[in-house]
Amino acid sequence: MVASSWIFWAVLSAIFAALTTIFAKVGIQGVDSDLATLIRTAIVLLLLTLFVQFTGKWANPFNLSKYNWLFLFLSGLATGASWVCFYRALQIGEASKVLVVDKFSIVFVAILAFVFLGEKPVTKDWLGIALVVCGLMVIAFKR
Repeated sequence: MVASSWIFWAVLSAIFAALTTIFAKVGIQGVDSDLATLIRTAIVLLLLTLFVQFTGKWANPFNLSKYNWLFLFLSGLATGASWVCFYRALQIGEASKVLVVDKFSIVFVAILAFVFLGEKPVTKDWLGIALVVCGLMVIAFKR
């Protein structure tokens, strides 16, 4: 089934991420980027709370291990920092350029997954990552 495929969900993620950037660029006009990030975060919190409740996936979060809590906390800190930086960059720069530089995270994920998670990309994977870097540079530094 398509809905159980990781690629299906990854493509939807990319589509929603693109919409996020466009909607945010329009929505932050005349609004402080930090306030806009707070509003966005509150909406995400509400939406996910309703989604988890509606789908019957609610579980007591205090039953999670300290290990889970630590890394979910760190992920939350990184997400918050990313969003604050992204909105600030988006308010100052062009959406297409900001997003391209933001997507350099693809390269960082590949390197960090190799170093910390033991993932072993093969030569063609590293070639693809190198091509992503080249493409990002061409778009980000166009005149």
